[in-house]
Amino acid sequence: MPDLPESDAAFQDQILPLVSRTFALTIPQLPAALCTPVTSAYLLCRIADTIEDEPRLSAADTHRFLRRFTAVVQGREDAQRFAADVAPQLSDSALAAERDLVANTERVMRVVARFEPRQRAAICRCIEVMAHGMHQFQQTASLRGLARATDLDAYCYYVAGIVGETLTELFCAYSGQIERHHRRLYALAPSFGQGLQMTNILKDVWEDRARGACWLPQEVFSRHGVDLATLTPERSDARFHAGMMELVGVAHRHLRNALAFTLLIPGEEPGIRKFCLWAIGLAALTLRKIHDHPGFTAGGQVKVSRSAVAMTQTLTNLAVRNDAMLRRLFERATRGLPLAAQEVPLRPAGVPAFDGAGGERAPDEYSESMPCQGAAP
Repeated sequence: MPDLPESDAAFQDQILPLVSRTFALTIPQLPAALCTPVTSAYLLCRIADTIEDEPRLSAADTHRFLRRFTAVVQGREDAQRFAADVAPQLSDSALAAERDLVANTERVMRVVARFEPRQRAAICRCIEVMAHGMHQFQQTASLRGLARATDLDAYCYYVAGIVGETLTELFCAYSGQIERHHRRLYALAPSFGQGLQMTNILKDVWEDRARGACWLPQEVFSRHGVDLATLTPERSDARFHAGMMELVGVAHRHLRNALAFTLLIPGEEPGIRKFCLWAIGLAALTLRKIHDHPGFTAGGQVKVSRSAVAMTQTLTNLAVRNDAMLRRLFERATRGLPLAAQEVPLRPAGVPAFDGAGGERAPDEYSESMPCQGAAP
């Protein structure tokens, strides 16, 4: 890791590409006023994810550190003390940049402290809900998969749908024009997140199994006579492929909602549109590769090529203000993919909607905190 820059915002910019190549590509497309809040939000999510993924921590210690991290984001615990306790516990299973990020939690929180109350409230809620839900699912992760399709919906909400809602709040806080579409954007936001997350789950199914986890719903595969607990790459067959195609259809449906979300952003905000469209385009191309190569045994076999990434960027940049052309590009990318029936995405029970001004809060099971919209470290 290079020497840390003096500016906390510069630290964020420097470490972002070391922990996420994708977001290091898309976040700079955003308007300058959004780059820093979205970067901070992503880095805080990455800290939570790093803690959750640490194999050296017991379930009890993971839960304790996640609760402390939530308290840090809410301004109820000292960030430096938290980092000093957590960073030494991280093993080499985490990237060096991830360990540096955790060790410098205070720097990210100093940036967050300068945000407007609505921005802080949205980020606070994101971390609170994500940390709770993510740990809940990780505790029961196994090769048996999730029991029901609704469990997959809930998991995707906790790790991605909540991020879509947070982005909605940040976008609306930035622009009065976007704020006018708040209700419709907020309704589509969890679906946007689920489309991207489900694509990753399908692509990474074999890597996740190697780590002892499976996020596929047994309910879907039971219809095709597949027991996920006994599944291996060598034993995947037409029955397993049929179940995967059902889920490709669900992810495809969610990506259509993601496009609808994006087209609600005014064409006068091409940076925000590109931020969304690049992610949607790459997810659609990944689903196509999964569809065309159902017998893949590693995520790398269905990874989108660099040339396809470049083409996606070029085409979406050219069409970014033209809704009709963007729809045609999406139809071309998804032609022939299965498509699930339309369903309205719902939040898991017990997670209330965010009212856009920091008023609605998650229930007490998430924390024992004071309201976080005014929190500052």
